[in-house]
Amino acid sequence: GFNPGSQLAMDQWVPYVAVTTTLGAAGGAIGATVISTITSKKPDLTMIINGILAGLVSVTAGCGNLTLPGSWVAGLVGGIIVVFSVSALDASGIDDPVGAFSVHGVCGVWGTVVIGLWGFDVQGDGSPLGLLVGGGIEQLGIQALGAGAYAIWTIVTCFVAWKIIGALFGGIRVTEQEETEGLDIGEHGMEAYAGFSTTN
Repeated sequence: GFNPGSQLAMDQWVPYVAVTTTLGAAGGAIGATVISTITSKKPDLTMIINGILAGLVSVTAGCGNLTLPGSWVAGLVGGIIVVFSVSALDASGIDDPVGAFSVHGVCGVWGTVVIGLWGFDVQGDGSPLGLLVGGGIEQLGIQALGAGAYAIWTIVTCFVAWKIIGALFGGIRVTEQEETEGLDIGEHGMEAYAGFSTTN
């Protein structure tokens, strides 16, 4: 998998990382299932799938620094976060049909910060790193600084890239007509799913 494979060697940490990753996904699924059931009065499959992904994202940064219960709780919180984040983006009119920003952006920040809350030096001497487990506030500050740094870098880089793309190609936004018709016609001159229609 993507986290155990990052070890670049088959050692005693590969199974540990595989288990923390799996527990994060399980926690994310449970969190998203419970919250989507409460908010929508029934389980929402797309939210559950995003909850699984959110759980994976929530433990990726700390897959070697979280205990097994800690990785499950991190995933659980990620699953809860993703439901509220997707709903907030939808309510604000931001177009993110698959919840990519909520899963990878919002839960990515959560996964970075959680190490500073209940992370341990699992692969080292086992000493606590996180604030809630007796490691002090230093690691939390480091994790928050890192999350802020990559958020700023991403915003600036994307802004510059969008401006360059806009100058070279006339923008990154399709016309309203293309949006209504679907990009299959605008980009390829044909429908991928002939006969499929949506209603407003």
